[in-house]
Amino acid sequence: MKDASDLFRLLADSTRLRILRVLAQDRFNVSELTGILGVAQSGVSRHLGLLKEADLVSEQREAGYVYYSLADEGRRDGRAPLWVLLDAHFASSADDRAVREDEARLQEVRRRRKENFETHGDSRQLVPGRSWAAWARALGHLLPPLDVADVGCGEGYLTLELARWARTVYGIDRSDQMLEQATALASRRNVGNVEFRKGDLARLPLHDASVDVVLLSQTLHHAADPEVALTEVARILRPGGRLLVLDLREHDQQWVRTRLGDQHLGFSESTLERLLRGAGLRDIRLQVGSRHAGDPFVVLIASGIKQLSDSKV
Repeated sequence: MKDASDLFRLLADSTRLRILRVLAQDRFNVSELTGILGVAQSGVSRHLGLLKEADLVSEQREAGYVYYSLADEGRRDGRAPLWVLLDAHFASSADDRAVREDEARLQEVRRRRKENFETHGDSRQLVPGRSWAAWARALGHLLPPLDVADVGCGEGYLTLELARWARTVYGIDRSDQMLEQATALASRRNVGNVEFRKGDLARLPLHDASVDVVLLSQTLHHAADPEVALTEVARILRPGGRLLVLDLREHDQQWVRTRLGDQHLGFSESTLERLLRGAGLRDIRLQVGSRHAGDPFVVLIASGIKQLSDSKV
């Protein structure tokens, strides 16, 4: 009776039930579970330890990672009825808002795995040297030296990738903390053609017609007024310069407002095209950049060219 009491007390915690539900779909490491659940890494580790002690979760060490999954032993040894109950609960709670938010973040983790060509211990997926980073750098060899603004640069990882082929890159962000981290990263990598500046989408710290390319990667949905932001972007573009936007298609995941500070739940293709045309850009191109079955987040890619003059369209 004491063992049963301890077990049900363990399962009375909602976070532990969420962990079990996630692990019922795939195996994950602590960092991935932290992102999915929105719980501090120390908390996730503590819950995993308790679940492991109860033989509900097992761990596997592969390629420098520790992965957690449901323990096969826990489904046997007289606990099969418990898992029937849990599986039924997981199925019945699929429409719960918290569960749908966990599911959205889970799919985002899976998307990152695929886009990074990470094998996660699956030797069948091993293709040495295959990576998106290598492809991006190879494509940079085809581009002329350009002046680029990475608006909403965050920690600067993409900014430094741009610096591999650009003449000059301006990394712009409104967060002092992000800019400090980006500057430190550039210093560690000895990158000398990047300049980080503090600025907001509504007022960019660059002169008129000063760059050839502006990149907005997962930035526009943070703008209080996207129309104002794109007009400001067009201001700093040289005639014939290009804007490249990577952003989310319209979705219904409300949790991103509080957790990530999103002002907008993505954009429809028609809205994004209208915004770019409203900023005076022409030759608008739109396409889906990334999509994964079951993932509510679809990435749209949009681009446009600043008119050479008011008389040309």
